[in-house]
Amino acid sequence: MENIQHAIKNDFVFTLKSIYFNENYIPSNSTRTTTNFANLARGTSRQENLRNTINMINNRFNTLANWDNPTNDRYSVELEIVSVDIDIDGSGTTFPSIEILKTHIIDHKTGERLEGIVGNNFSSYVRDYDFSVLLLEHNKGKDKFSIPDNFGELHGNIFKHFVNSETYKKRFIKPPVICLSVAENKTYHRTGNHHPIVGFEYQPSESSLTEQYFKKMGLQVRYFMPPNSVAPLAFYFFGDLLADYTNLELISTISTMETFQKIYRPEIYNANSVAGVCYKPSLKNQDHSLTKIVYNREERSQLAIEQGKFADEHFIKPYKSVLEQWSVNFSL
Repeated sequence: MENIQHAIKNDFVFTLKSIYFNENYIPSNSTRTTTNFANLARGTSRQENLRNTINMINNRFNTLANWDNPTNDRYSVELEIVSVDIDIDGSGTTFPSIEILKTHIIDHKTGERLEGIVGNNFSSYVRDYDFSVLLLEHNKGKDKFSIPDNFGELHGNIFKHFVNSETYKKRFIKPPVICLSVAENKTYHRTGNHHPIVGFEYQPSESSLTEQYFKKMGLQVRYFMPPNSVAPLAFYFFGDLLADYTNLELISTISTMETFQKIYRPEIYNANSVAGVCYKPSLKNQDHSLTKIVYNREERSQLAIEQGKFADEHFIKPYKSVLEQWSVNFSL
């Protein structure tokens, strides 16, 4: 377990802790139970779940990194779970603000251990609060759905503050890339743009609430369907996604996050038909295959509400005035 701590401006202190995702992985007490990797490490089949997931990631990586790789086993991926705790007032009391994945690429031909991409999965108690507490309460009893004023701004400012902090820069070489599922209530149209690794680009018919939320975090989004995939993935990033990262770095994200999506959203990412020129994803699609790794999606939704209430009780309410003042005055 690694523990790094640096003070940053405004008396905020970020603490980074990391643990590797392998068949012996046990989630920490502060990890959100609904997080992809934590959800797999539960129950009597936890080690088998973890082992199968890692094998799926490695197989997908080698399929995409197929040059100078005739036996499809040149590479393997190591996943480092990075937890980011925040101390608001310098008291030493911390709150688990963010959890992300860092990929490392092992080249078994050269013996090198290469840097992958940081980000990938994105876990946040404050996001749970925004979507599962604040948004629900705001729309309770209303006929028409609406979004609260300043929705996502505090969360976005905390994220931008972390990415621009010395803590982040001393630990990570490049900005993060977060890879998510497409939205079920949007239609995506394939464009003529094609990249050899991330594949065909798709464009949504309209902006989603997730897009708007991640924009508050400073992230832009592009949608690509990698070779031999059946649905596009959403890539959230700073800068230039296709120019700033190497092919192997991009493959590390695709192989990791597509594997998680096949497990958690098989109706979309393990469908038996490939997305066409015009694509509308659906979680009601019956024509899909299941992996050997099963999870309880209904329980996951219920836990998101519990996690949002945890953030409200231990972070939002105790530091409400401090956080509001800081966020209003926030600037990079």
